[in-house]
Amino acid sequence: MDAVSTRVRKRRWPWIVVFSLVGVLVAGGAVAGVYLLNLSNSYNDNVTKLESADAFPDVSVRPAPVEETHAGARNILLLGSDTRGQVGDDLDDIRGQRSDTMMVVHIPADNASVQVMSIMRDNWVPIPGRGHNKINAALAFGGVPLTVQTIESIIDVRIDHVAIVDFEGFSGLTDALGGVTVNNPKAFTARGTAFAQGQITLDGTDALKFVRERYAFSDGDYQRVRNQQAYIKGLIGEILSRETLTDPGRISGMVGAISPYLTVDSGLDVGTIADLGLRLRDLRADDISFFTSPTLGTGMVGDQSVVHPDWDALGELAQAFRTDSVGAFAEALAAQR
Repeated sequence: MDAVSTRVRKRRWPWIVVFSLVGVLVAGGAVAGVYLLNLSNSYNDNVTKLESADAFPDVSVRPAPVEETHAGARNILLLGSDTRGQVGDDLDDIRGQRSDTMMVVHIPADNASVQVMSIMRDNWVPIPGRGHNKINAALAFGGVPLTVQTIESIIDVRIDHVAIVDFEGFSGLTDALGGVTVNNPKAFTARGTAFAQGQITLDGTDALKFVRERYAFSDGDYQRVRNQQAYIKGLIGEILSRETLTDPGRISGMVGAISPYLTVDSGLDVGTIADLGLRLRDLRADDISFFTSPTLGTGMVGDQSVVHPDWDALGELAQAFRTDSVGAFAEALAAQR
């Protein structure tokens, strides 16, 4: 493997827009010809690619493929680490760090909606070959492949693609959009900035504060996950707006802002992204729903504060993934609140 393909940048952070951004915009018809070629080149030249062995576990330990009737569904794992430290220039350096944010993006076979599932980083789960630990320890123990294997063992379907995004690219993307408006569910103050409840517009710097903060809340990571979901919804709405899709300069600025800080599996190339964009060309922000993998609340295991998974509900969730009915599961979960 060459040095370029193994380079991993610092402070990784995942967002759904990584793929839908380029795919929807490239496929959306707002630009063509040389401009499309320039966008493609910008992605190919700047994005770091992970070979299959560096992104996925051996096929022998992966779930069996889903039934043919659901084969068109796709699951994309988004990983990130809020370490604010240096990951390093070698892929192996990512081991030893914990992934603070995990999301699984489910694209159903009918392409009519998208479900985004957040996974609480302190979920106390079995990590293959390592016993029970917090789920975010999988990255430290075995890199991206062990993280994928751990999550696949819970949802019982294969992860089709993996993406990791650096914080700096996230901030740059926010500013390239001219700010993002979110519906803040709860007022709080973080790092000297006050965030009012309701509709607020964030620049890149404040957006990072918004999605990072957990100490300001009595339920810690639970509220941080809700804030992350609120932000992503606002970000997607901004990307899919007419003002963005009809502005080639704005599109180019977004692709340029995010691609240098993006790491993906080698299968998530321009062709795959364009195909996803075509599949989702009629998608709007309201067609994307967010939920958190079921839990039973927090507790202690030894001297560690952990989140206890709801294994009964997770069994139902795994069945929903295998039958491509995650949308119905998410709706039922929301109705229980």
